[in-house]
Order: sequence, then structure tokens, then C-alpha cells
Amino acid sequence: MRSLFARILLWFLATTAVTVTGLIVTRWLSLNAAPGQQSPFTRMVPFLLVEARHAYESGGQPALAQLMDRMQRVYEVQGIFTDASGRDLLTGKDRSDLVRRFQGRSSWRIGRNQVMVARRSEDGRYCFFFPVIFRRLGNWILIPQDLWLIGAVALLCYWLAVHLTKPVRRLQKAVERFGQGDLSTRFETGRRDELGELARTFNRMADRIQTLLAAERRLLLDISHELRSPLARLGVAVELARSGQDRGGALDRIQKEADRLNSLVGELLQVTRAEGDPASLHFEPVRLDELVRDIVDTNRIEATARGSELKLDMDTVAEIQGEPELLRRATENVIRNAIRHAPAGTAVEVTVKGRKILVRDYGPGVPERDLSRIFDPFYRVENDRNRSSGGVGLGLAIARRAVELHKGTIRARNADPGLLVNIDL
Repeated sequence: MRSLFARILLWFLATTAVTVTGLIVTRWLSLNAAPGQQSPFTRMVPFLLVEARHAYESGGQPALAQLMDRMQRVYEVQGIFTDASGRDLLTGKDRSDLVRRFQGRSSWRIGRNQVMVARRSEDGRYCFFFPVIFRRLGNWILIPQDLWLIGAVALLCYWLAVHLTKPVRRLQKAVERFGQGDLSTRFETGRRDELGELARTFNRMADRIQTLLAAERRLLLDISHELRSPLARLGVAVELARSGQDRGGALDRIQKEADRLNSLVGELLQVTRAEGDPASLHFEPVRLDELVRDIVDTNRIEATARGSELKLDMDTVAEIQGEPELLRRATENVIRNAIRHAPAGTAVEVTVKGRKILVRDYGPGVPERDLSRIFDPFYRVENDRNRSSGGVGLGLAIARRAVELHKGTIRARNADPGLLVNIDL
């Protein structure tokens, strides 16, 4: 049986059947109680004995006959009322065999389908025998109300099986759609149990897979677009080198384009790492003041070579949980971008305020329409802005993705003059 619904339903129904059978068996066993205990019938027969004695002594055989008729209509069996010797006081038959078997026992089997329950009066003058027929026990053990209860339990079992298997089937369909290429498929549920947690785990997995595939596709498109220009120029330089015209210049061009391709590949690897699996990152406590001070000291040489100055201002400083290398790369890319576009004789100001890192240059700034796009891979505001500086348009994209992995934000605005980049961790 492959259906989980059928298995669960049959399991619940089987459990219910076993429970009902156990109740019936225990009720039946209680009819013939263990020594020292009283079954329902052994507690009922003394009452019937008192009633039969009262009827016989007050009204004789006619009154006893009326009582026995009522008993038969109620219990559907004929009781036997005898004297001490075993004479049936209603019919006159000899029941001495019952009296002999009665010695020391309150009940015994009298056939395959009958049990005899007996009781003697306290003065020993009378005996009352009450036969119990097995085929009638069902009327006492399993009453019609029990059947309604069993039906209700079966319906509850059916509802529970549906309740457990319906979300599993929905999740199966969602997985099938996702496997067929619909990466936007998600499983929405408000359940708080294990099935709900399974659905949320699937959603997290789907989000991660969709992000990785989208990043891979975007990276392939960016690479194919970015590699065309240097490869074309390499082809021209190779032809010039082969023709012997300005071979030295052609070799210099080849070297320059090779360096450019090497830089491009290196930054693409950094982008891939920034978009990698967050679970593989090793977060640890990071002091922002120490991190930024080290980056500023490292890049002072480049700033001096370009005729600018790096200034560092520390306000309240925080310690955060982060991946040191990614934070370093993000901050350094922003600072180096500012150094590239800072006019000679100006300063690049780096300020740390709590969890914020502010980097400002006094360059030409960025047109307002382009502010929201400067963090996109390979995006250039103007050809001379990045081409002349040797960048490939990935530095700020790497910074944004590294900051986002730390649940932070990075924004840029024009400071008139210059550009102000705000990293908020």
C-alpha cells in the first residue's frame, strides 16, 4: 500500500477496532469475576433472589409466576427459584443437580453457550439460578449507543488522516512545480507543527536555490558582456604583432588587456564569494575601529600617489559579529573608489560612528538618476569615470553584497561637492 493517507487511516481504524474489542473482552471477563470480586451479574442475582422470595411468600406461585414473566421480558432469560432441596417452586421440577453444583461457586458453565449464575438466601431456605446465554451478551456488552460512538471515532480518524496528509500532498505538488523550473513556487502554511516547519524549510531552500541560480545567470551574462571588449582588443593586438607593425606597442597592449582580464577574473571571484552560501561564512566579533584604521593605513600610499589625503575620524565605535574578510573587502572597495575619483589636493574623509562607516570624497559626484545603480555589477556612470581609473565596475557591487550578507545597508548620495557613501551594519 503506497498511499500515506490509506496507511494512516487504516492504522487509526485498526487501533479503534482493537480498543473496542478490548472493551468487549474486559466487559465479558467481568461477568465471571475473579475470587474475592463480584461481577455485575453476581451483584444483580441477590436482588432477584430477594424479589422472588418476597413474591413467593406473599402471593405464592401466581405472584412468583408474574415476577418470572417480568424478568424474562426484561432479561430475555428464564430464572429458576428453588427451595434448599432443589425443587423448582414455580414448576415443581427437580433442580437438585443445580444445588449440588452450586456448592462453593457463584457461577459455572452449563454448555457451550451458557453460564449459570446462582445465589443462596442467608437462611439457606431458597436458591436463585440465573442462566446467561452467550448470544444475548452482545445486547448488554455492545449497546446501540456504542455503535454511534464507534462511527464518530471512525469519522475522527478519517479527519485526522486528511489533516496529516493534505499538507504533504500540497508540498509534493509544490516540489514538483519547483523541480520543473518554476523557481517562484513556495508553500504557504500557517501550521506550527512539524509539517509547518517542513514547509518553511522547503521555502528557505527554494529561496536559496533561486538566489544562487539568479546570481549564476547574472554572472554569466555580466562575464560574457565584459569579456568581449578586452578579447576584441587582444585580437587586434595579436594581428598587429604578427604583421610586425609596432610590435612593441602591440605587446604592451596585449599585456595591458591580459592584466585587465586577470583583474576582472579576480573581482568576479570576489563577487561569487560575496554571493556564496551564507552558512559557509565564519562570523566572529569584529572591532570596526581596528578594521577601518588598518584599511586606511594600507591605502594611504595610493591616496598620496594620486595627490589626495585620507582622513580618519572615530566617534562611538561598536563591535559586531561579522566575517572579517568580507567586511574588509566591502570597506576597502568603497574607500578605493573614493580615492580614484578624489581631485588632487583634496581629502577623502572616513568616519566611524557606532555601526556606521561614512566615506566621502570631494570629486564630481554622481548624477541623481544614477545613484541607485552604482552598486550594480559592471555599471559605470560615465566611460571616463571608471575606464580611466582602471576599474571594471565591480568594486561597489562587491561592497553591497558583502554588506547585505551582514544584514546591513549601503547607500550613496551627493554631498555637493563629492559623493558620500553610508555603510550601516
